Amino acid sequence: MSYYEIQGGRPLEGRLEIHGAKNSVLPILAAALLAPGESVIENCPDLSDVSATLDILRLLGCRVEREGDRVAIDASVLSRCQIPEQLMREMRSSVIFLGALLARLGEAELFYPGGCELGPRPIDLHLAALRALGAEILEEQGSLCCHQTQTNPAGREICLSIPSVGATENAMLAACGCESTTTIVGAAREPEIVDLQNFLRSMGARVSGAGGSVITVEGGVPLHPTRYRVMGDRMAAATYLCAGAAARGAVELVGVDPDTLTAVLACLSQAGCEIHTGENFIAMEQWGLLRGIPPVRTAPYPGFPTDAQAVLMAALAGGEGSTMFVENIFDSRYGHVDELRRMGADIQVDGRVAVVQGVGRLRGATLRGTDLRGAAALVVAALGAEGMSTLSQLRHIRRGYENFARNLRQLGGEIRELP
Repeated sequence: MSYYEIQGGRPLEGRLEIHGAKNSVLPILAAALLAPGESVIENCPDLSDVSATLDILRLLGCRVEREGDRVAIDASVLSRCQIPEQLMREMRSSVIFLGALLARLGEAELFYPGGCELGPRPIDLHLAALRALGAEILEEQGSLCCHQTQTNPAGREICLSIPSVGATENAMLAACGCESTTTIVGAAREPEIVDLQNFLRSMGARVSGAGGSVITVEGGVPLHPTRYRVMGDRMAAATYLCAGAAARGAVELVGVDPDTLTAVLACLSQAGCEIHTGENFIAMEQWGLLRGIPPVRTAPYPGFPTDAQAVLMAALAGGEGSTMFVENIFDSRYGHVDELRRMGADIQVDGRVAVVQGVGRLRGATLRGTDLRGAAALVVAALGAEGMSTLSQLRHIRRGYENFARNLRQLGGEIRELP
C-alpha cells in the first residue's frame, strides 16, 4: 500500500493550474447519457471517482475514450439500465445516474451509493423528487428499482426541504425527460449546479435559474451531443491555498473563479493572508503565523463550504489564537481531528463544535487518511509542520485530487509517494 512521505517546514511558492471540478464533472458525465451521439468533456480531471463514473458509462453501453483531460462519450446506444452494487459503492455521486437513466430510458436499477464515511446522508430527497416526476421506485435490500409510470411524464413543481446538491442535480436531469415545465423550489445554489445547467444548455435544454433557489426546466426539447469545458475545482483550490498558508509562502492559482470561494478567501484574509484576485486566478501570500479568526460555520453555498472545513482547520492548528468551527452539514466530519492531535494540535470537540487553539507549529507524525478532505487536511498540516510525516490511505486523496504530490512539489513542497 503506497503512502506519502512529507518533510515539513519548506515554504510553498509558485504558480499552479487547477484541474476540473470533481463535483461538476460527475453529474456532467452522467448527463451525457441524455443525448444520443458523442459528447466531449474537456478539463476532465484524472480522479478515481471519474474513473468509476466512466466504468459505469461503459457498462451502460457507452463508448468512452480518454485522451489527456478530454473525454469523449458516445451514448448513441444504451444496452442496459442496471448498475451493479460494486460500482455504486465506490462513490456517493453514483446516485446521479438515477435521474439521467429515467430521463433517457424511463427505468433504472441501482444500489444505494457509497463514498466517504461522513455520517448518515440519506437520499430521501432524491427519491421524493423523482417520484414527484412520475417515477415508481421500489426499495428492497439496498437496491432501487425505478421506472417511469408514464410514457410522456409531465413536469411539475418540486419543493426541496433542504438545498441538497445531489437532489437538485437529479431533479434537473430527470426533468429533461419530461414533456412540460418542472420548477425546483429550494434548490441548492452551488457553482457546480450552474456548471451543470450550462452543460445542459449546450445540449439544447432550456434550463434557467441555477445559482438561485428556484430552477426551471422546460421539458419536451430534443437534446443533442455537445462539447463542454468543466469549471475549475474550487475545493482543490481551497486546499492548495490552505497548504500555502500553513507552510507559508506565496501561491498563485489559475483556472479557478475567485467568486466561487468568497467565504474561504474571507477566512484566510482574516487569518492574516494577503489575497489578490482577478479573472480566473487567486494569489495568496503569507509569511508569518496564521491567527485565530471568528467562528467558522459550514453552510450551503454561498456559506462556508463543508469541504473546506478540514483543510482550513489544519492550517489554523499550526498558527496562534483560537478558532471555533461549527459543522452544520455532516454529522461525522471531524475524523481528521484525532490525526491532527498526533501532530500536537490542540483541538477540543463537542458534537458539531470543534475549538482549535493554535500551537505555533505542529510536528511530524505517522498519519492515516480518514476521508477525502480529511486526508488532504493532513497533507496541509504536514507541509507546515516540523519534521517528517507519513500518510497512508491515499485512496481518499485520489478520489478528488489529480497529481496531488506532483503539484505540491511544483510549489516547492517536499513530498513523495512511496510504494
